[in-house]
Amino acid sequence: MAVSLAITSFGKTLSQIGDPRFRRVLFKGIGLTFVLLIAVYTAFLMFLNWIGAGQTVQELLGNVSWVGDLFTFASLFLMIVLSIFLMVPVASAITSLFLDEVADAVEDKHYPELPDVPSVSFSEGLKDSVNFLGLLIAANIFALVLYAIFPPFSLFIFWGLNGFLLGREYFQLVAMRRVGRAEAKKLRKKHIGTIWLAGTLMAMPLVVPLLNLVIPILGAATFTHLYHQLEPSPRQAPSR
Repeated sequence: MAVSLAITSFGKTLSQIGDPRFRRVLFKGIGLTFVLLIAVYTAFLMFLNWIGAGQTVQELLGNVSWVGDLFTFASLFLMIVLSIFLMVPVASAITSLFLDEVADAVEDKHYPELPDVPSVSFSEGLKDSVNFLGLLIAANIFALVLYAIFPPFSLFIFWGLNGFLLGREYFQLVAMRRVGRAEAKKLRKKHIGTIWLAGTLMAMPLVVPLLNLVIPILGAATFTHLYHQLEPSPRQAPSR
């Protein structure tokens, strides 16, 4: 049942790519995702330099002169490789910027009977995204210990952990538009198994370089469909 809902939701998302409004949001999202990836990558390299690990990485991969030569072939190759890990916080950050736009495009086409809802304010969305981002970073730092202890299962740990966290975030923000924060938390707990599975299916392609650039926007659309399949009754969002 959970697998069927996740696949159906993703299928509906793919079916809307031909919609000019949705495609416009998708291309904007891809562009901003790439920009955010570069920003996170640059911050990561500066951090490596700060802790003294930059020279070691340069010796292993060649002459990657961090910020000055950010767009050299070697640096871009390193960014693509690191995007396997760096795309998780980027996907989290994208939600506060594009969720309303994506959800509106999906709901106007597939759920036109629903009443309009007020947009989540930028400050409100930013607050939630920062909180989730902090949780993501802390959890993934802890996961490094698990990767070292159970190296054969590292990829599965990565998928399971980030699937849970990203699914939790995306569903919470989608549901909050319709039913408010408190009710969204209740629904998240009620459907946690399905949400975790859908989040894991979203986390899996995040480890595929270049393909992972489209996942944050497609994920937001998929979780919009998932919410409406799990809670099909039209609702008007209460004041937040």
